[in-house]
Amino acid sequence: MTSELIGILGFAGLLLLIGLRFPVGIAMLLVGFIGTGALNSFSSASYSMTGQSFEIISNYDLTVLPLFILMGTLAAAGGLSRNLYDAAQAFIGHWRGGLAGATVVGCAGFAALSGSSIASAVTMGRVAYPQMQRYGYGQRLSTGAIAAGGTLGILIPPSTGFVLYAILTEESIGRLFLAGIIPGLLLTCLFLVAIRVFAAFRPSESPKGERVNWAESFKALLKGMPIVLIILITIGGIYAGLFTPVEAAGIGAFLALVMVILRGQLTPTVTKNVIVDTLQTTGLCFLILIGASVFAPFVALSGLPAAISEWVAGLAIGPYGILAVILVMYLLLGMVIEGLSLMVITLPVVFPLVLQLGFDPIWFGVIMVLVLEMGLISPPVGVNCFVVKTVATDVELETIFAGVFPFLIAMICCVALLVAFPQIALFIPEAAF
Repeated sequence: MTSELIGILGFAGLLLLIGLRFPVGIAMLLVGFIGTGALNSFSSASYSMTGQSFEIISNYDLTVLPLFILMGTLAAAGGLSRNLYDAAQAFIGHWRGGLAGATVVGCAGFAALSGSSIASAVTMGRVAYPQMQRYGYGQRLSTGAIAAGGTLGILIPPSTGFVLYAILTEESIGRLFLAGIIPGLLLTCLFLVAIRVFAAFRPSESPKGERVNWAESFKALLKGMPIVLIILITIGGIYAGLFTPVEAAGIGAFLALVMVILRGQLTPTVTKNVIVDTLQTTGLCFLILIGASVFAPFVALSGLPAAISEWVAGLAIGPYGILAVILVMYLLLGMVIEGLSLMVITLPVVFPLVLQLGFDPIWFGVIMVLVLEMGLISPPVGVNCFVVKTVATDVELETIFAGVFPFLIAMICCVALLVAFPQIALFIPEAAF
């Protein structure tokens, strides 16, 4: 049996285990261990498992993950996200479809704190859905705006998707964070355009909200300033070279803690929930990273990356044609496999090919994360749609998937713009570094 065939069987086994609801990290650990043992020896497989696991958990750069997760959990527990939504609602809530637009803006702001799409969808869903229902918004627009707005959590820095990509490809976390700023703002604007178009065709499902006077708007803006200040300090500090991403994460978590304390909301129950949620999410992320660190050597030993690179490079469709094939593959796989897991599984094969084609790895990281976002709201998995279903229990899943369709079109437009104009993503990191 050739090494390439063993590699293919390994991927098939991995997908089978995931389909059987094995945790992705455990599935990769099993397949990586058995595959490395079959291709090399089980003593080297044991060394890979123990050595790589220790290297992951003792990696100082990975401290950024639990700190940013803690920052987002504190922001949600302290009600900072609700204040941001109220501020957005005060300024654009009186437009037709304005509450849906406020939801997207609120998700964008909360995403910049949490870095988690699921956290953004859950938190903003609990705040925004009852409000939109109270004003008579249609279920499609209400749930679609929440599900799509939540996807901004994986693109707007600090992003767990960028952190994971940087670790797997050995690229700069700071560069990736800066590269995601303009695309994140661009996608937010495209979402707002999608809402306006939807409202123009279906005005009965997107009524106007109450107009708020300037005094009330300014008051709401002041309440939302804590999130803005934390974002400016953390991301602005990285941009200015004042501190590293790890230090920025620590400062952000500390500032979020101070805000919650000053608001008098750090009760024993809230403290317990914040700690438990942070530990659970961190443990899940590290399990995936450990599994990836064992699975990646098996993929390299199988020779699959080189074989696939040679095959794809031989296709007479040019670099951008090959890029299109890769992106379509990610879009299709993202419909059935969770985005971060898909990144871990495929990057050992795809990333060498991207470098061989001459594409900028930072730019491709932004493109890849954006396409993975699309998988978060695409059927049949659409994790964010299932998350919104837990908030909007009276809405059918089919309605939620129908509601995200205009936002999927907006995301396709964003990908096209980034491919046509790479400087959208590269301008800030090139200027900073």
